[in-house]
This record gives sequence, C-alpha cells and structure tokens, in this order.
Amino acid sequence: MIILLNNWKGSAELKFFIFTYGCQMNEYDSELMSGLLNNEDIEKTKDPNDADIIIFNTCCVRERAEEKVFGRLGQLKKLKNKNPDLIIAVGGCIPQQKDVAEDIARRFPYVDIIFGTYNIDQLPDMISKVIRDRHTIVNVLEKEGEIIEGLPVNREDKIKAWVPVTHGCNNFCSYCIVPYVRGRERSRTVKEILREVEILGEKGYKEVTLLGQNVNSYGKDFNKKIEFADLLYILNDVKGIERIRFITSHPKDLSDNLIRAISECDKVCEHIHLPIQSGSNKILGLMNRHYTVEHFEELVYKVRKEIPNSSITTDIIVGFPGETKGDYQETLKTLKKLRFDSAFTFLYSKRKGTPASIMQGHVDDNTKKQRLYQLMDAQKSITNEKNNRLLGETLEVLIENVEKKASNKLMGRSRTNKIVYTNGDPEMVGQIVDVKIDNARTWSLEGKIIM
Repeated sequence: MIILLNNWKGSAELKFFIFTYGCQMNEYDSELMSGLLNNEDIEKTKDPNDADIIIFNTCCVRERAEEKVFGRLGQLKKLKNKNPDLIIAVGGCIPQQKDVAEDIARRFPYVDIIFGTYNIDQLPDMISKVIRDRHTIVNVLEKEGEIIEGLPVNREDKIKAWVPVTHGCNNFCSYCIVPYVRGRERSRTVKEILREVEILGEKGYKEVTLLGQNVNSYGKDFNKKIEFADLLYILNDVKGIERIRFITSHPKDLSDNLIRAISECDKVCEHIHLPIQSGSNKILGLMNRHYTVEHFEELVYKVRKEIPNSSITTDIIVGFPGETKGDYQETLKTLKKLRFDSAFTFLYSKRKGTPASIMQGHVDDNTKKQRLYQLMDAQKSITNEKNNRLLGETLEVLIENVEKKASNKLMGRSRTNKIVYTNGDPEMVGQIVDVKIDNARTWSLEGKIIM
C-alpha cells in the first residue's frame, strides 16, 4: 500500500485528519486509526484543510451527535469540489446502524469510504482501493468478529492512556443503541491487556483507564473463571504505572469482590462512575436496567463504607418515555439523598431500532428541559458543597498539562477525579505532586504545591 500511496501524490508528504465524536472508546478507536495510517507513512495534521484524507469517527448514542456529523459532512462539499483528490471516510457507530451506510452514500455522494466499528483494521486497504479504483466503498460488517490484537496505536497523550478490556455490550438497555452498533460483549485476554499496560509503563505512562461498555462484566465470556476484580489485582503490580482508573460500571455487576479490590489495590483510584439513569423503579424497569433504586443505594453506601473518601459520579436520563412528574421527583429526591460528586445529565434521545423508541408516553421537549435544568441546579449545589469541604486538604495530583493562557498554571486531577489547578513549572507535567487546596469552585479546585 505504501508504494501506491507514494505514487498517488508523488513525493509529497500525505496527511490525515480525524474528527472524533462520542465516548472514550471512540477516542481509542481514533488512536488506532491514527496508528494504522502512521504505519503507512501518512502523518496527522491539526488542520482538516491541509489533509489529504479526512476521517469521521462517529457516535450515534444521541441524536445531537449525529446532527453534528451530518452538518460537518455537508460543509465538506466545498472542500471536496476544490480538491477532488481529497478522500473522505465516515466510520464508527453511525454507519454501523441498519441501513444508515446506504443513506450516507445517497445523501453525501462525495464521501469515498463508509465503514463500521468491526473493521477498523481494514482502513489502510480501503484507502488504497479508493486511490486505485476511484469508487465509493461501503464496507460495514453485519456481525462482530474476534478481537484483533497487536494493531498500532498512536496515542494522543503521553501521560495517560486508554486501554480497552471489553468490547460490545450484552445489557440491551431499552434506550441504548450500543449493543446494536458495538456487538455482543467480548473480553480481551488477561495476557493481552497485561502486555499493553506493561509496555505503557515502560514508555513512561503514569495512568491507564480501563475501558468497556460495562467493565464489571469482564471475563464472563471466558471458560476459565476470572472477573474484573482479578484483573485489577494483576495490573496493580505493573511497574511504572502509578494510577489505574476504569469506566463504565453497570450497577447490577458491581460485586463485593470489585469493591474490595478497589480498596486494596493502591494504584486503583478511589473513583467509581456508576450510572443510576433514574430514581424511579418504574422507569428503571422500562429501561431494562435490572436493578432497583434500593439496590443502587445499598451499593453507594457499601462503596463509601469500604472506600473512605471515594467519589461516586453518575449518569441520569431525563424525560424517558412514561416519566411522570412523580417519577421525576423520585429522581430528584434520590440525587439529593445520595449526593454524587457530579452527575452527567441528559435529555432522553430517541434512537431508532431501540425498544424505547416505540414506547408510549413520550415527554414533550419543554418539560424535559425544565426537569433537566432543575436537576442540574441541584447537582451543582451538591458538587459545590463537596468541593468546599476540601478546603485546607492536601490532595495527590497528577499534573496533566499546562494551561494555554498561562504558562505557569498547571492542570491535573486528584485520585478522586477532581480537576485541580496550581502554579508551577511546565516541566512538572507528568509528575504526581501534593497540592494543598485553598480555593474551591463548582467544577474545579485550586491550591499550592507542597514541596
């Protein structure tokens, strides 16, 4: 393929640009795409106008994400007319939906490559075929295959890294499109995960975040019994790595063993993202979440007892079909009772092909927005109170980067995932330092480094 690409543009250096939408798994997939193209001597550019190849790595979890993709695709028509040799590729979750790839080809005939989530490894070959044949390629596999290991990864960060441990999802929450576009749950082997994390430790990475639609179900597809807690104990011994995080945890699979592992593994951070989605048992049933509010509350109390000073964050969907004023009030009551460190709140987004899309009792937009804003205000107050309690406390902070507007202002995160700002030398990026908190805002903290 390298020869073909070189012939395509002569001696000019080829460049690509990736638009990434959606979750952390998509961010990792974009790093895979980048690694595959770097292997073909194609360099990444920060400006899409300078690119020979533009790739959209898309998300379809919410309608707004799709609208952003299609809006930007429409804007590229002028660029394609100006530069007919420009290759435009659309991949990820949007094309993986039933019949959507064909719709993209019809609406945007200047798109050259349309592919899904199961064949990212074929991207260089698809580009090669477009260069050779100048025909649009629609290559969306209907079913997931085996996990392909050993692909090159061009990581965006040199301090923190994403490491998938599972792919796909078996939960089939009634509102969620993920199982249909990411496939059934498949776990990576301990050997492959350990190898990847060890290499990261050798390269100087300080933190890894283990990824999965539901990391708590890791290993359930293996013949040999192993669970996510076992994986944490194994990774906790990797040299060089100083912090381990993970997302996302499904409440129905949060076991006592996992809580114990978080408590006992010194490198595993004291932060759990545990989506509740609703505080109404009726709505949780309609969502097919497989737990009750009472069970969720027990989990929160157990985590806080076994892991003192831990932080718990959550997701909440507002305006799910059938949500009455009473159901919403139950959610608001639960949020105030459990006092999450933060909550990502979303308006329900109808996704074609999901059971929720054909349910009765859809909530009107104005009502949904009013409920959302009230919920956000309540959480903002809770987060602000929790952050103010940290005044005078000393937190262990991994310095992640330098603020663009001030070269001596550093940004990092505590073990509990609090954003912390402090003044210091830019060379401290990548170091773990102690910061005494002297200022608290709603979404961040400030303090001075203690030497």
